[in-house]
Formats: sequence, structure tokens, C-alpha cells
Amino acid sequence: QVQVVETGGGLVQAGGSLRLSCAASGRTSLTMAWFRQAPGKDREFVAAITRNTDTTYYADSVKGRFTISRENARNTMTLQMSSLKTEDAAVYYCAAQRPNYDGGYFNVMLYDFWGGGNQVTVSS
Repeated sequence: QVQVVETGGGLVQAGGSLRLSCAASGRTSLTMAWFRQAPGKDREFVAAITRNTDTTYYADSVKGRFTISRENARNTMTLQMSSLKTEDAAVYYCAAQRPNYDGGYFNVMLYDFWGGGNQVTVSS
């Protein structure tokens, strides 16, 4: 079983920046992603990074403002969020696909392991 833990988030003014980090247990490189869920809305894809090539994918709503990257440890990644908008406010979840699987990056159903979520609040 892969354990996923997020850190970071918090409160920021619109236009500001925040950073989220995520660590997944295990030695096998995993495709990892961030999703977010605002009150009353479905969980939506934010960004993903693939397990072998570190190819990145972004939702159109965050492209150019958010950056997903891996850190030195293979299954540790960050989401750097800049130029935050009030509509970015949500609970942000880190997710990982099962080992040796890689695909369907935008699909919440294809991620097997999830963190507990961290709140990001953006004030106007």
C-alpha cells in the first residue's frame, strides 16, 4: 500500500503564491498528480507528472501559473502556485497511480492512492 502525505497550503491574498509538497512511499517511480475540490463541486484535475519521463500536464485554468515538479526523492513532488485567484481556493489532494501504471492523467478514477488534502484559501 502506498502512503501519500501532503504538506503546505494555507491562506494567501489574490495574486500571491503558495507551495504544496507531496511524498509517496515506495521505491518504484509513480505517476503523481494534484487534484482540487471546492465546496459543492466535483474533484478536478490540476496537474500531473509522469513516472518515467517527468512529462507534465496542466488544467487549462492553471496553465502558466502553476508548476509541478519532482524533488530529489523520486516520489516527492511539489506544486508551486503563483498569481493565485479566488477561484483557486479549494482542498488540494495529492494522488498517485499504482506502480507500473501510466495513463489517463486527467481522470480521478485512475489514481489509486490519495493524501488527506490540504486547504488553500485565497482572499480577495
